[in-house]
Amino acid sequence: MKQVKAILVFVAILSSTVYAQWPKYSAPTTPKAADGSVNMAAPAPRTADGKPDLSGVWETIQGRRGGGPAPVAAAGTGELPPSGSLFGNIGDQVSGGAPYQPWAADLVKKRMADNSKDNPDAHCLPLGIMQNTTHPFPKKIIQTPSQLVLIYEGSATTVREIYLDGRTPDADAEPWYQGYSIGRWEGDTLVAETSNFIDDDHWTTWLDVRGSPLTRHGKIIERFRRPNFGSLVIDVTIDDPKAYTKPFNATINNRLLFDTQLIEFVCIDKSAAHYVGSDGKTGAPRQVK
Repeated sequence: MKQVKAILVFVAILSSTVYAQWPKYSAPTTPKAADGSVNMAAPAPRTADGKPDLSGVWETIQGRRGGGPAPVAAAGTGELPPSGSLFGNIGDQVSGGAPYQPWAADLVKKRMADNSKDNPDAHCLPLGIMQNTTHPFPKKIIQTPSQLVLIYEGSATTVREIYLDGRTPDADAEPWYQGYSIGRWEGDTLVAETSNFIDDDHWTTWLDVRGSPLTRHGKIIERFRRPNFGSLVIDVTIDDPKAYTKPFNATINNRLLFDTQLIEFVCIDKSAAHYVGSDGKTGAPRQVK
């Protein structure tokens, strides 16, 4: 129960500040309904080469799901249903939860018992792809023919690149927090494959607040779709045979913040020394290697 309360407080704090953005501005090309409101159900825009344009500022649609069927969105709004509680638990949409290997299950239990005090977010370190993707703070996508750039406000405005220029995965690429991402188009779906994740004693590789791990053996496959003007769907497959007994999936539904831009996010590591785990010990300062 203590862990659940910690997550709820954590998310509540984040949610209370997400609206501190720049002045509102809507592009002149924003589609409008007959009553003058933004038509979120309008067709998705396309780039000059005919691909769906994924560009925009996007917000994850949060909400409880708990492994059951997805709730239904309000009819006629064009909005997608909530994604569940993936930020807190990446296995929220999986019946029975994420399929942990025994050592990974023990690690998650320990991290939860320690109130997630070693989460990278608590130490002003970059979040990984999944915590960034499911974060309550918005993310911005900038699409060009050769790359997709993602800027995550919730991780000190971390920048990630997905290369679309024909390069192939490179096993020798430097491991890092966001990994090395290669993308390709399959019809109207952008498929991104990411590997080469940093893996230092498993404390940097958190997929969620509870501490589900991702190792250097892992791979994340994302499928980006924009079904209409106001919606973005990211279907994710997590494949890490060292940490999980089989690959598993998560779907992150997003709404377009059509009149919003990101604002700088600054993290000051002044509280980590006060985070207390189940053993009564505080969180130790972390160093980036």
